[in-house]
Amino acid sequence: MSPLISVSNLSKYYKDIKAVDDISITVNKGDVYGFLGQNGAGKSTTIRMLLSLIQPTEGTIEIFGMDLRKHRSEILRQVGAVIERPDLYKYLTALENLQLFAKLSGMKLSKQTLLDQLARVGLQERANSKVHTFSQGMKQRLGIAVALVHNPQLVILDEPTNGLDPQGIADIRQLILRLSREEGKTVVVSSHLLNEIEMTANRMIIINKGKKIVEGALRDLFDSSKMLIELRVANPEHSLQQLQASPWNTYLQHHHDDVISLQMNVKEIPQLTADLVQMGAAVLGIQPRHSLEAYFLSLTTSNPHVDHPAN
Repeated sequence: MSPLISVSNLSKYYKDIKAVDDISITVNKGDVYGFLGQNGAGKSTTIRMLLSLIQPTEGTIEIFGMDLRKHRSEILRQVGAVIERPDLYKYLTALENLQLFAKLSGMKLSKQTLLDQLARVGLQERANSKVHTFSQGMKQRLGIAVALVHNPQLVILDEPTNGLDPQGIADIRQLILRLSREEGKTVVVSSHLLNEIEMTANRMIIINKGKKIVEGALRDLFDSSKMLIELRVANPEHSLQQLQASPWNTYLQHHHDDVISLQMNVKEIPQLTADLVQMGAAVLGIQPRHSLEAYFLSLTTSNPHVDHPAN
């Protein structure tokens, strides 16, 4: 089966600045595809090229098996997108916004159909409330409802949780999962929030300074033999000295205050615990950091574990 999105050797230059540098991407039908990178990595520039908002300097984009340059209108009719904060009419109600955007899209939808759209994003009870009364999370959900009003096959969300509180982030996360699992949509999500990508995506790309670092299924990208383990102790100086004098020395990554970090196979934690007791370490806790964070930092920084404690 051919991919839903196929990007080959895509680049975007602004004079001497390479915002995107020779990126190739494959997104399959049904994926929740995470587009991960630090701020300024080139995520939004790439997404704007996918939506034909800006033109690439080099490279090709095919969506639904069609060249975006040649079939722009046909492709975009099947795409819904929210680019950062959605543009909404604040003094219209949620329902009126949907009615307006449906009309602009050339759709003739009944009021009940539009109410059903609001129900999809959890806003059915606020259908007649004006948008200026909405929280940012509710505006994001309404923006997604607008993006879905024409029932697109592909949904592209650029930093959809920007500026949201924890509840708002959780709402957007659940909505993305519903779109994928219950409605069969293909969703591309750009974010710098590593844990959100880890909880929603099945495949992802990591980019850094405009370049692709790695792409693949999440289950294939993490090596349990290289888990980052945070050891919190009440006597850090003694514990560190004992570890440095033991075979565990080769596992040490860094230490800060009462936390000592080691990189190791998760299956070795029981032996580490037993050895720490023998060493007289006053263990307060051992925390494995599955680590999209550790993995991301290892790929995007030259010294990934120094001064980057996991959250």
